[in-house]
Amino acid sequence: MKEKTKKCIKKAAKNADLVLLQELHTMQYFCQSENTKYFEFARDFESNIKFFSKIARECGVVMVTSLFEERAAGLYHNTAVVFERDGKIAGKYRKMHIPDDPQFYEKFYFTPGDLGFRPIETSVGRLGVLICWDQWFPEAARLMSMAGADLLIFPTAIGWFDADSTLEKTRQLEAWQTIQRSHAVANGIPVASINRVGFEPNLDSINIADFVESSCLDSIESKSQDSKDSKGAKNADIQGIRFFGNSFICGAQGEILAQASSDKDEIIYAEIDKNRTKEVRDIWPFLRDRRIDFYAPLTKRHLSE
Repeated sequence: MKEKTKKCIKKAAKNADLVLLQELHTMQYFCQSENTKYFEFARDFESNIKFFSKIARECGVVMVTSLFEERAAGLYHNTAVVFERDGKIAGKYRKMHIPDDPQFYEKFYFTPGDLGFRPIETSVGRLGVLICWDQWFPEAARLMSMAGADLLIFPTAIGWFDADSTLEKTRQLEAWQTIQRSHAVANGIPVASINRVGFEPNLDSINIADFVESSCLDSIESKSQDSKDSKGAKNADIQGIRFFGNSFICGAQGEILAQASSDKDEIIYAEIDKNRTKEVRDIWPFLRDRRIDFYAPLTKRHLSE
């Protein structure tokens, strides 16, 4: 996966100043089950830093990565590391909101971040980096915007279960895109969301040797489908997640500038005009009209009687 990602970065860098990667892009999405052996993946954090630092330097691009960080024994984070054009680390963001849903058992692996919602200064602007589950919380986008972010960035891993109905899949996809486009509108700021794409099996439900030997996840999908066809619905609920892609970039009014497909790896490009943020905020002054004198209750979990 790292070598494949490296090729994509080099290709993208020919036409881009800023390259964004999806959540936990160095490995398969291991959070589909709770297993202590997967903490071993975090041991690669420092080597991954060196790997992507070198690529950023060679390509001369600012790059947003998403890595599994071992901070100390028993202390792990889902961490975005931003590299400057010269390969130096411009800053980090540790995922703040951690989900715990069927096959998204991230609370088992990740400690909530402690770096707050602070944009990372780079040569292409102030990047408001958040990660996946953070995208559902308007407070995170607001605080990043208030702190001066020029762009909100969401490395993401979200998908469907094959057993879901077509209607349910449509609702999930539209909700996912709507909430993030709403962040753009409410804050007058561009948003980029970079999602995984394709089927990934639950590692606990397959032969790990088959997984390692396969050249791509598609071959695993074929084997899983064969198993499903031969053994029936019994295996349907342990197949895995079909990440629905649809990565997109939208402008400060929520307008779509570029969008990927739902079923294949690809690079999408967009040109961001930072002056557009001021223009939009001048005509839609949401920040001006906020009633901060009445927002104190937002710091409470729930407003009970």
